[in-house]
Amino acid sequence: MVGSTEHQARQSIHMAGQWLAAASGATREILDPADGEPFAVVAEGGEKDADLAVEAARRAFDEGDWPRTPAGERAALLRRVADLLVRDREELGLLESRDAGKTLEEGRIDIDCVADAFRYFADLVAAEAPGRVVDAGSPDVHSVVVHEPVGVCALITPWNYPLLQASWKIAPALAAGNTFVIKPSEITPLTTVALIGLLAEAGLPAGVANIVTGPGHSVGARLSEHPGVDLVSFTGGLVSGVKVAQAAAPTVKKVALELGGKNPNVVFADACATKEGFDTAVDQALNAAFIHSGQVCSAGGRLIVEESVRDRFVAELARRAERIRLGRGTEDGVEVGPMVSEQQRARTEAYVASALAEGAVLRCGGKRPDPAPERPAGGYFYEPTVLDHCHREMKAVREEVFGPVLTVETFRTEDEAVALANDTEYGLAGAVWTTDPGRARRVAGRLRHGTVWINDFHPYLPQAEWGGFGKSGTGRELGPAGLAEYREAKHVYQNLAPQPVRWFAG
Repeated sequence: MVGSTEHQARQSIHMAGQWLAAASGATREILDPADGEPFAVVAEGGEKDADLAVEAARRAFDEGDWPRTPAGERAALLRRVADLLVRDREELGLLESRDAGKTLEEGRIDIDCVADAFRYFADLVAAEAPGRVVDAGSPDVHSVVVHEPVGVCALITPWNYPLLQASWKIAPALAAGNTFVIKPSEITPLTTVALIGLLAEAGLPAGVANIVTGPGHSVGARLSEHPGVDLVSFTGGLVSGVKVAQAAAPTVKKVALELGGKNPNVVFADACATKEGFDTAVDQALNAAFIHSGQVCSAGGRLIVEESVRDRFVAELARRAERIRLGRGTEDGVEVGPMVSEQQRARTEAYVASALAEGAVLRCGGKRPDPAPERPAGGYFYEPTVLDHCHREMKAVREEVFGPVLTVETFRTEDEAVALANDTEYGLAGAVWTTDPGRARRVAGRLRHGTVWINDFHPYLPQAEWGGFGKSGTGRELGPAGLAEYREAKHVYQNLAPQPVRWFAG
């Protein structure tokens, strides 16, 4: 189960099947973003802990049975993990809510999605053929391409969706037969620690799954450069992603980077021609920008709306944004929780101030809310903010805010809408709203983003690939490509009737 004593919580490093404190003895308090108060203590690992965890994963891969365990048995274990996640759904959802600040309902949904990911990769690997036969042009040659695990994987995950992002890496890594060391965000590590416990409960051999809680500048950096690591998979910001790639380059290890986004939500006037269409587009624009306080890599923080409906659309958007109920995520009726940290809130405030100085018009929000019984004064709350009359030269339009801020741009023609949507260094996700099927296909085809939603925002499918273009990264998660990230291809060529070659005299 999820619960643990304070002593056990301090032993949040897991390697070779043992729960341990940090080698240095250091600890870190985990703060509840709803009130700024500590509610948990974890080990603060460092480079030595990372080295020991890699050694454990290396032994488990080189000497253990997991890489050679039949796919059906690996799949069965993943399904057992999914069942345990369902069993502990309420406890894990509550822990995710307190740790990351999201609402309890969001936390529960995250746990459901995590269980779905484990089941998907279990089904995928169990249904695969043993190899791809290659025609060598001779009946005396048997040629096949098989897939093998990469080896030891370093998995580095972000703070906004701690368990969900961990599952997108852990499930395919295990399905492929790898061992791993995971470093969750030092801000939100608790549910990932709990997941490692569930893996052990499900029967995963010791040393296959290892976790080191600690900061990115020490633990994450060491894992990225470690010669004993064969692959590093990182989800997070662009600056840190570049550092991971640079650290991994000297050992030429595989690198998968899932980085930021600056995601356009393009609304054509025809999508708003009816009351139902208008209300739906507004509602989805709110969902795109403000779910989890905008702390989502795929958040639709750029509203690009056709000029003829802009005033009406923005007015209704701002009216509804002002009514969003902010508070502690575990409170009934709360729709949006706090931001994850004081640092993240201050960063958001700086972006808003910059946009206003550059000419943006504030339609709603733009400040910290007044305290209330469901909203303690010490919490990291920030009002949903709509900035109108924005343009591409503004920092808040160009850079990833990662907060509850929506910028509004306008267009007149389809070409202009596409140009605005693609005018970004990132290319993670985007959406187009229109009732014209031809326009929907044209615009979706021209958008340079890894995921494009038509008349929707934010859904994802475990069977589909998730990744981006440009500075949104180089990795692919979910779907068959997500499994392929954690594999190497091997060509096995068997000559059934070998003959002397006679190339050389002898």
